[in-house]
Amino acid sequence: MDEAARDPVAGAAARRPQSLALITTDAALTWADVDRRVTAAAHGVATRVPPGERVAIVLGNSIEFVVTFFGVLRAGRVAVPLNPGYTADELGHVLADSGAALVVTGAAAPMDGPPHVRASDLEEGGTSGDLPHVAEGDLAVLLYTSGTSGRPKGAMLTHAALAANHDQLDAIDPPVVGPDDVVLLAVPMFHAYGLNTGLGSVAHHAATGVLIDRFDAAASLSVIAERGVTVVVGVPGMYSAWSRQPSVKIGLRSVRTAVCGAAPLGPDEMARFGAATGKSVLVGYGLTETAPVLTTTAVSDRGKPGSIGRPLPGIALRLRSAAGQVLWEDGTASPDEDLSELDLSVEDVAGTDPGEIVVRGANLFSGYWPDGRDGPDAEGWWATGDVAYADGDGDLHLVDRIDELILVHGFNVYPAEIERVLGSHPGVAESAVVGVPDHDAGQRPHAFVVAAIDPPPTPAELQVFCAAQLARFKLPTVELVRELPHSATGKVRKRELNT
Repeated sequence: MDEAARDPVAGAAARRPQSLALITTDAALTWADVDRRVTAAAHGVATRVPPGERVAIVLGNSIEFVVTFFGVLRAGRVAVPLNPGYTADELGHVLADSGAALVVTGAAAPMDGPPHVRASDLEEGGTSGDLPHVAEGDLAVLLYTSGTSGRPKGAMLTHAALAANHDQLDAIDPPVVGPDDVVLLAVPMFHAYGLNTGLGSVAHHAATGVLIDRFDAAASLSVIAERGVTVVVGVPGMYSAWSRQPSVKIGLRSVRTAVCGAAPLGPDEMARFGAATGKSVLVGYGLTETAPVLTTTAVSDRGKPGSIGRPLPGIALRLRSAAGQVLWEDGTASPDEDLSELDLSVEDVAGTDPGEIVVRGANLFSGYWPDGRDGPDAEGWWATGDVAYADGDGDLHLVDRIDELILVHGFNVYPAEIERVLGSHPGVAESAVVGVPDHDAGQRPHAFVVAAIDPPPTPAELQVFCAAQLARFKLPTVELVRELPHSATGKVRKRELNT
């Protein structure tokens, strides 16, 4: 790995020092500017904590976040980006779990725990002294998962893993991002998608990033038009909100590539966005533990509804049954190779049965902090916990999380299937289905539903609607609620739903 891969800001500054790097509503920096400030921040970190220590970053999408994050990496310390919206309990857990030696914030408000410093103060101590050599295998960042299976866990990502995902994305033709692009950075940077796919791609290509801290549909369209944004790194909620804005077509006129990740983009929402803008959306799939992108429609059928595409070049992917049988494998075949040429145990032309996604690649994490537990196995394979199937063209479709599977009389029921049916009802804005104990069946599906109309549809009406499209054992009980709890990237926090 070359120096630019270990320190992408230094590489960007060397290649394009006077090119615009970051733009906000009130500031603009060149890559030379960013490089100088990152060096200052690196020295500020180095004077406060020893090499290898964890530094928590509690900042929104801002120049201060960018400078602090890359400053921590240049100093040979480990960045721990955290959600500024965390409660005191959530923040306390992650600070204690990571053993953070320093917390960087945007305010001087005192907090319990390790020492705190304002981001602006990091740059004020001068740049004398040497910074340590950073190796590609060194731990770069701890990214805490959303905690769908309990308390958040810190995924350990090295400099090599972060850089590998960019190499894999660079192998796509035509490229998704290039050096002349202006990229919208509105996805929170404490999330792997906003951090590496968004900010990391901008630095990797020495492109220009337009920072937005709080997303507003109308305001962001104005920013996109004013700054001539060419690439949007977005989540489903952003595309849904934009498609309902009367100015969306004009606002997104400059956009060449629209990318969606972090959560599934429903076919209806994709169609609505396409009808409103005349543009398609590239859909990707990945996880925090994979830095994060694994598959994308950019290497398959870019317009296929519901598809998450195929694996990036350099990533091997298998679908594995509960019994350990390999149902499907991709990663050695080219994107246009017929599935019939692969040695599969299912009828290729009809696609595959659902199986767990298991992956191998240089972008994988090194296990969970602090001891590397539950990471890739001895052969480099890691089970994602997500279930998918491959259709007859070899394109992948997500089904659900394994840990959200509901067993009714021993039969598999996937909540996402029920949620798709409920979502097709005109009176439903959103739903979330979970399994609850049942004396006779073992479990039964229970749906929390947010109504889209007033008066709302009754639970009985929604059950009748589902009965026309679902087998009897899949029919949910229905509970109307005002809203569902969401993560910062729009995923429903099902663990917070109480029945």
